[in-house]
Amino acid sequence: MTTELRGLIVDWGGVLTAPLDEAINRWAGLEGIELDAYGAVMRELIGEADSPIHALERGQLGPAEFEQVLAARFRGYGIQIVADGLLARMLEGLQPLSEDMVGLLRRARAAGLRTALLSNSWGEHYPEHLWIGAFDQVVISGRVGMRKPEPKIYLHTAQLLGLAPEACVFVDDMRPNILAAAQTGMVGVHFASYQETVDELEILFGLDLC
Repeated sequence: MTTELRGLIVDWGGVLTAPLDEAINRWAGLEGIELDAYGAVMRELIGEADSPIHALERGQLGPAEFEQVLAARFRGYGIQIVADGLLARMLEGLQPLSEDMVGLLRRARAAGLRTALLSNSWGEHYPEHLWIGAFDQVVISGRVGMRKPEPKIYLHTAQLLGLAPEACVFVDDMRPNILAAAQTGMVGVHFASYQETVDELEILFGLDLC
């Protein structure tokens, strides 16, 4: 027997918002940071055994502390950057939400699907007032002490929806996160555009979501 798909879980940055690369490029340009230097710093932070990025996403490292760490790493590349408010400046380009995607989620919920947001957080910069009525549950990594692609955060989200993982579809713009969701039993959808995503979701759920 196949499990009926009844849950729709989506990412925030890059799915409900503009692509993350666009936001970072905009911020780097305003700060005068070369993208090569930005990439080098991020690779260093992600590659460490006790990654400050992973600690930030789990809520083990506060945003203000992480801003100091990040500013210090940039100084190591000869880049002087103000630590205070660094994350807000970096993520400013993600504040506007896609009306198409938020509308899709509201229609999916009205059609009887259970919906959830599942996001790895870099601080509390979420415009939650813009997605009222779109979600049954909101799971922010720093609030729950787990992060994608850890299996337990997908299982936690499904549990909050009252569904088995096999009854959930997960939409993200990052393939490692989709693969991890699929390994828990969820159906993964790689987000490339609104239209491609809505077309795929309509097939999976057998609903008209336009």
